[in-house]
Amino acid sequence: MERPLTQYIHPGCPPFDLREYEMTGGYAALRKVIGSMSPQEVQKLVQESGLKGRGGAGFNTGMKWSFVPMGENAPQPKYLIANADEMEPGTFKDRLLLEGNPHQLIEGMILAAYAIQADISYIFLRWAYKKAAQLLRKSIHEAYTAGYLGKNILGSGFSLEMHLHTGVGRYMCGEETALLNALEGKRATPRAKPPFPQVSGLYGKPTIVNNVETLCNLPHIVNNGAEWFKGLGNGKDSGTKLYGVSGKVNKPGCWELPIGVTVRELIEEHAGGMKNGYRFKGVLPGGASTDFLTTEHLDVKMDFVSVAAAGSRLGTGTMVVMDDATCPVGFVHNLQHFFAQESCGFCTPCREGLPWVEKMLLSLERGHGTAEDVEMLQMHTQLLGPGNTFCALAPGAMEPLQSALKYFREDFEKHVELHKCPYG
Repeated sequence: MERPLTQYIHPGCPPFDLREYEMTGGYAALRKVIGSMSPQEVQKLVQESGLKGRGGAGFNTGMKWSFVPMGENAPQPKYLIANADEMEPGTFKDRLLLEGNPHQLIEGMILAAYAIQADISYIFLRWAYKKAAQLLRKSIHEAYTAGYLGKNILGSGFSLEMHLHTGVGRYMCGEETALLNALEGKRATPRAKPPFPQVSGLYGKPTIVNNVETLCNLPHIVNNGAEWFKGLGNGKDSGTKLYGVSGKVNKPGCWELPIGVTVRELIEEHAGGMKNGYRFKGVLPGGASTDFLTTEHLDVKMDFVSVAAAGSRLGTGTMVVMDDATCPVGFVHNLQHFFAQESCGFCTPCREGLPWVEKMLLSLERGHGTAEDVEMLQMHTQLLGPGNTFCALAPGAMEPLQSALKYFREDFEKHVELHKCPYG
């Protein structure tokens, strides 16, 4: 089966320059679109392909584009933004694409910009991705020189500016409206919705924000068609997916596989199973802000529908595996420490609640916790849940905690009973 995203990306090999990318069919999709397709036809093609956002939300990409005002009377300029602020703990899939084939992202961005008739595009990049920043600057310059960016692209009359913007290192910038505020030079706090960015985004103009992996699928969908993309899936969703596995497995890494591969196959076949002396206890299937799955879920398909039915979220598709020698309380405390630090402080439940949750978990770890603390933690999973905070940061932080209390409650209670961590 053809691998549309990583077919020509190999660890240790230098990334493609423009000439090498063109030799493997690079920018053929752009030439096809410019020469024979209207923006509305591109939107329809992507919508029919079933491509869902690969950044975690899983919303149909073409449908998202369809909310952008089109036509002569639409507000101008319009903006297209690639969200490359990959700061979710356990997530590293976009880095593979950025460092292995930056022109693939650039072509995908041009196609998306054409579909919504955007004039200006930005790559919002995580500050720590120094190599990716260097490669993207070089590749953007190559694309401008070749006429793929700038004024009158390939003589079509369509023009697009592209800029690289490096973030300052805040997890909150991954939330699309906080990202927009950061691009405008403001504090990275989320915005109230509505209005949605598709109508009023960057500088109050129509804006689309898509994840790197989402955008990298576009050249292949244009070249091969919607039915081809749908046929790549192995479950209820379309295409392939970049899956990652970290933790005490034999071969941690990242692989492109048909979307819908099972948890078991990812861990036992691609990641080589658990290391000697360790047994599988649980896994966060889609990064740090997803609910635990356990041994009863090993045969769950890793697609958006199936993982949701199992009580979690596919998220970014990057698993964090927890073994039987790792304390679930300490594991979750480490995550809550991160989320508490990264709260933007805009709303009271998140600003005050997350540090309080972290404090209670630390008290349990040190042997000072009480049974009331465990009940208080359970209550906070509701108080900081969906609908009680301004954005999804705190509800996301509660997902690993609420599921740890569901599946590993005995471990929390042993901390109270023994007045210490039972894992040593």
